[in-house]
Amino acid sequence: MQKSYSESYKAAGVDITAGYRAVELMKKHIARTMPEGKEEIGGFGGLFPLPINGMKDPVLVSGTDGVGTKLRLAQLLGKYGTIGIDCVAMCVNDVICCGAKPLFFLDYIACGRNIPEKIAEIVGGVAEGCVQAGCALIGGETAEHPGTMSEEDFDLAGFTVGIADREKLVCSDKMKAGDIMLALPSSGVHSNGFSLVRKVFDIEHADLLSPVKELGGKGLGEVLLTPTKIYVKPVLALLSEVEVKGISHITGGGFYENMPRSIKKGLGVRIPKSGVKAPAIFSLIREKGGICEHDMFNTFNMGVGMSIVVSEKDADRAISVLNAHGESAYPIGTIVEGDGVELV
Repeated sequence: MQKSYSESYKAAGVDITAGYRAVELMKKHIARTMPEGKEEIGGFGGLFPLPINGMKDPVLVSGTDGVGTKLRLAQLLGKYGTIGIDCVAMCVNDVICCGAKPLFFLDYIACGRNIPEKIAEIVGGVAEGCVQAGCALIGGETAEHPGTMSEEDFDLAGFTVGIADREKLVCSDKMKAGDIMLALPSSGVHSNGFSLVRKVFDIEHADLLSPVKELGGKGLGEVLLTPTKIYVKPVLALLSEVEVKGISHITGGGFYENMPRSIKKGLGVRIPKSGVKAPAIFSLIREKGGICEHDMFNTFNMGVGMSIVVSEKDADRAISVLNAHGESAYPIGTIVEGDGVELV
């Protein structure tokens, strides 16, 4: 008897029926993100109405990113419900730096074997991230790669599109010496520097579950897997009330690479090190890895997930608005003549 196409494909390592089941399991998560609860999935393209009413010159702003080797930690712990939040955060936090509101998101999952429940758990985290960011999950792709990835392996990446009125895009043109840089605290390591983290803790052989005194009794795995914070809603609220002169998402490259990206040419920022509120995990990483201070600030967010520059007269108001929307913002530095980041 001749085998069906699906049976032959399954013998080659790709289970089409598992893909169908994964889509069915995803639908309840995707529905949470759609406007008015509408759920449309399964077509060849994701549709989204473009909200341009009241905009003089609408501009689309896009961003794409992945979760990096933090995925390995999720594998070791067998916990996949939060890395989707990381994926969304890495994209929408970039887009909001321009002052754009994220509209929709798409994900891409490559895996060695499609286990529907595992894929649905990942997508559930993506959906939660979209809810936190106020954007719709309108589509995605799950691809099995037998023979090129082991059965347990997977990778996760995403893509978002936001919109802004061109005249309201965040611009550093009006930035000047004396302006204040604010810090929005991170939830921890976020999704950068994990290749170093994995090496420092020998993560493949580490005890990820036992309580660690330096981490307030939490397990190392729990702390490291904490999802990246999504800053979209508080920053949008701030933009509607205060003139913002610059926003940086503190990702790979830490302070030294990311903060200057939002600072006007000819200016820099002076930051007192004693005022940086870094969670305990960073002290533990530095101690265990014997990492110098410069490299810590050049690799990790050090407790600052996002930096925002406003005028001195607006600083208190900006902190009030941000904190009213769930943040714990605080002044971290001052804009000065020069360039780059000066830690003092």
